[in-house]
Amino acid sequence: MPAIVLDSRRDSIIRFGNDGWHARFDEGFTEENVARVADALGVVWADTSPGATVYVGYDTRHDARRFARAMGGVLAAYGLHACISPGHVPTPAVEWACAHDERAIGAVVITASELSCEYGGILVRASDGSSASHAFLDEVEDLIPPGAPAERGVIYEVDYVDAYLDDLMEAIDPRAFAAHPLSVVVDPMYGAGKGYLARILERLGWTVREIHSSESHDFGGLHPEPIDPWADKCEQAVVASGAQLGLLLDGDGDRFAAVDGTGRLLTPHLLTPLIIEHLAVNRKRSGRVVTTLSSSSSIVEAARRLGLPVTSLPVGFSRLYRELREQDVLIGCEEYGGIVVPSHLYERDGLLGCLLVCELVAMSGMSLAELLESSVERLGRRCYIRRDVRLETGQISILRAILPGLNPETVAGRTPVEVSHADGLRLDFADGSWVLMRPSRTDPVVRVYAEASDERDRDELLDAACQLVRSGI
Repeated sequence: MPAIVLDSRRDSIIRFGNDGWHARFDEGFTEENVARVADALGVVWADTSPGATVYVGYDTRHDARRFARAMGGVLAAYGLHACISPGHVPTPAVEWACAHDERAIGAVVITASELSCEYGGILVRASDGSSASHAFLDEVEDLIPPGAPAERGVIYEVDYVDAYLDDLMEAIDPRAFAAHPLSVVVDPMYGAGKGYLARILERLGWTVREIHSSESHDFGGLHPEPIDPWADKCEQAVVASGAQLGLLLDGDGDRFAAVDGTGRLLTPHLLTPLIIEHLAVNRKRSGRVVTTLSSSSSIVEAARRLGLPVTSLPVGFSRLYRELREQDVLIGCEEYGGIVVPSHLYERDGLLGCLLVCELVAMSGMSLAELLESSVERLGRRCYIRRDVRLETGQISILRAILPGLNPETVAGRTPVEVSHADGLRLDFADGSWVLMRPSRTDPVVRVYAEASDERDRDELLDAACQLVRSGI
């Protein structure tokens, strides 16, 4: 076992959340703490599969490469074959490489995804590229040493991105792109997807203007999350350049959004029904649609209109993953707007999501705005929103205890027609609107979701639900 070097930060506690460990650079995300996590991972992986391969990738954040090399060096000291990318890579590329190498036992990505530049993070993936289980991460947490190991092994630089990009090319129909070449703005938001999505679209013959692609460890003041106001520059660039659409990736490339030709931002909650219809109608695919109770109801409606079976689950990617491993799943959709096409990868892939949107536009001969308008005519208009209400830990515990027994008579003057306690408290109303109050399992917040046919009704439901949460219901 590598020797341990104690330092002044040896007592910092590291806890994994639903999507890895994240911390501010000035509050614990240091090379020493990255090495501590690597040491625990090395113990578990080397014991399970001595000499196995581990893939290590990193994004464009401050010192991400240095952290990745520290991670790889410690893993290599345990006899593992640590393969590190020579440059920044999207998280899906790391996951794909791991999933397609039978010698691999897992992967690690140094990224804080959509969080601001002040944060660093570590994502841990299983051998098939999917999120590591809670049981595995709990085991790793228990083995994190009080100080950083001193020993480092040999790491190997391996460029595995080209094979991933080739697989993306096989996931779409290049002939459709060649037959309808369009102009597109690509906004990687200074993140790990920069250069890659643009490269694919250029190979397909489209005209690409990439913005926010220079080296900028502070992301130019952006939060690399494809929502407003951070998407404003992409919206403006689409209109100014006369492009047919814009494409945005989050900081590590696993989630996405699009901008239509009018400069309107379309989140995956709007795009996912279009993608489902595209896969079923244009690509002639079938299978179950797996979604979460907190996702837009338009996803369920789109699947049902197409005759596709639907499985709705409580929030949690581990639940979604168990369903994705079944062979009959067409697509998985989760609350943060990520989509999973299990025939490609058991994880979210923002680059694939963007390419499917482009393929849909190319095959249909319609603009993205026209496609959305047509979808709204079929499925009805839905306005979706989420807000986090921060509470004290004790208040969260009390709320979690009483929610299973609650059945409010009215919310915002509306009488529920259906009440579900499967994941917090969800209330559905006769007009198709709904609201969900769900205490987070990892943070001291209650996540409140609302959806209605217009913004006013949606906001009334959201405000009323947030008030219920703050008042202790």
